[in-house]
Amino acid sequence: MSQDPQSILAHSELIYSEAEVAAAVGQLASQITQALSKTNPIVMSVMGGAVVFTGQLLPQLNFPLEFDYVQANRYHGTSGQDLVWRVEPSDKVKGRVVLLLDDILDEGITLAEIKARCLAMGAEQVLVAVLSEKILGRDKPIRADFVGLELPNRYVFGCGMDAYGWWRNLPCIRALKDS
Repeated sequence: MSQDPQSILAHSELIYSEAEVAAAVGQLASQITQALSKTNPIVMSVMGGAVVFTGQLLPQLNFPLEFDYVQANRYHGTSGQDLVWRVEPSDKVKGRVVLLLDDILDEGITLAEIKARCLAMGAEQVLVAVLSEKILGRDKPIRADFVGLELPNRYVFGCGMDAYGWWRNLPCIRALKDS
């Protein structure tokens, strides 16, 4: 498949519409507000994929919170699953309830390591909210506490997820068609 952005879009199909995504974000906001409204948490976005989800969710959380972000990449070289930190959790997590926000829970390795780092730095509790979770049919090293949408085990993009670097900005979620 060509990595031309228009070709990518033309060879994809809609999984969740903009309205379905918005409804899922609204439902997540209600669940998170109910669970965390009395905790004054620190909410941390996992950059860069979670930026769209975070921007949609934060205005709907009706309680005081502090905002921060982390950025880590996992490389698939000979060492396998080494996590490289670009921005680590700040020391603000110590003694706090932390809510990690991410666009997708795929294999879960990166989110599990981010959660473990926050706990090792003294976070009281770390909860995870994801816009979407890919259903892989096998166990993952982490479970999300809040999940908006379930996705098939396909190459998906939109709402912060990219296809070859393109289309993070789509308000819907699409999947590449099988070739």
